[in-house]
Amino acid sequence: MARETIQYVTAPKVEDTRKKYCRFKKNGIKYIDYKDANFLLKFINDQGKVLPRRLTGTSLKFQRKIAQAVKRARHIGILPYVTDSLK
Repeated sequence: MARETIQYVTAPKVEDTRKKYCRFKKNGIKYIDYKDANFLLKFINDQGKVLPRRLTGTSLKFQRKIAQAVKRARHIGILPYVTDSLK
């Protein structure tokens, strides 16, 4: 009396077929403005942490620039360092 259904301990991985791309390379953006808080909020989660490259699809070069821009915005008070609910 074996069960015919397959049960997983964890959910099976479903691969996403969409190709990740760097939005900065695609749109030709060379400078990330640290004074534009609304733009920087796209790369920050609810707790105020910078989202990783694997989630945003940003290239390494621009991920470093985003991190630097977020740090500058936090330093001058445009973005908070830590928050309970940012968005």
